[in-house]
Amino acid sequence: MPNRRPQLQIVAPAASPEEAAAVVAAMERFLRDTAPVPAPTAPRPNPWQRAALLEGVGREPDGLTPWGDGHPWG
Repeated sequence: MPNRRPQLQIVAPAASPEEAAAVVAAMERFLRDTAPVPAPTAPRPNPWQRAALLEGVGREPDGLTPWGDGHPWG
């Protein structure tokens, strides 16, 4: 998963290295504390249930079949 955090950097000639580090650390902590909660992942559908639903309506699967092959059986 890529790191989506911004790279923080102080561009101020008057700040000492310690002050700049403290400001950057405070900003990183603020961003971490106020970040939104990741959305939960959707549960994967049962492949047997999907096959039964497709068979029940007489429809061919779009893409891979529940068993992972590209060509439906029969």
